[in-house]
Amino acid sequence: MEIAAQLQRPWAARARAVTPGLIACAVVGSAATFLSEHYGAPVMLFALLLGMAMNFLSTDGPCRPGIELTSRTVLRIGIALLGLRITMSQVAGLGWEPVALVMFSVVVTISVSIAAARLLGFSTHFGVLTGGATAICGASAALALSAALPSHPSKDRSTLFTVIGVSALSTLAMVAYPLLARALGFDAKHAGVFLGATIHDVAQVVGAGYSLSPEAGDIATLVKLLRVAMLLPVIVITVLLTRSKANAEAGERPPLLPWFVIAFAALVAFNSLGWAPPALQRLGNDASRWCLVLSIAGIGMKTHLKDLAAVGFKPVVLMLGETVFLAGLALVLLRWLP
Repeated sequence: MEIAAQLQRPWAARARAVTPGLIACAVVGSAATFLSEHYGAPVMLFALLLGMAMNFLSTDGPCRPGIELTSRTVLRIGIALLGLRITMSQVAGLGWEPVALVMFSVVVTISVSIAAARLLGFSTHFGVLTGGATAICGASAALALSAALPSHPSKDRSTLFTVIGVSALSTLAMVAYPLLARALGFDAKHAGVFLGATIHDVAQVVGAGYSLSPEAGDIATLVKLLRVAMLLPVIVITVLLTRSKANAEAGERPPLLPWFVIAFAALVAFNSLGWAPPALQRLGNDASRWCLVLSIAGIGMKTHLKDLAAVGFKPVVLMLGETVFLAGLALVLLRWLP
């Protein structure tokens, strides 16, 4: 009995250490969800702003261990659970043209973002972060890529800015892009593909698509899920390209495949095989959303406003340019869509 008690003590002590921070992040996440449901703004943006208002909790104190756990481990769990949103049959049902359009857009947008970031004096990592968030799935992609990239002093600040920027731009696109689709005379299919291929966050894609018609909403959602599926190969390629350079001075390398990437792929396969009942899919989606909201609240708590203000005007220009470029590229590629 004494041996068993001794083995349990470290886990109990660790649980006690992280509980205050977890509770703080849960309170912020609940408040952000309430505000999002009542005012229609992105829940990620509310979680960030409320978390930043409580950044004093991340200094040395009882909440710090739980905030660190939430901004790292809980984040990775949420990313892994995104795999329950996607099946290969959904991808196949779109036909090869939208699939090719999405794949080409993601690759070109991230490549252009890296080049533009370097031109503006930023690191390649920042270009990958903002380009991936713009091209794939907004705040979720930014968090996933941040978790996969090597650690560096400005990583949390860059992630925070990217999430804020992509959430704001996604909200603007949700309002403006359906108006643009109507002005261009798009039918339901072309409008759905355009909205799904360009708006950053899933929730905003759904809102924009179904504001036009049920058919446009269904197509927009499927195209958006295809972009979400691109998260896996982009993370793998990012890890492979940065692994040899990460912490070279210390002789350390990140794992070839982070565990959350493997879990994401496994859940996609599990869902594609039809083994995940609808109730489990809903549970996984809800759990993923909560994990991501809690983790972004934790990241907000770890960031100070003076750090965010120090990024300057050029990152705003970069993200706005990436968004406009993606929309323009999609409009050009839509000309070849039957």
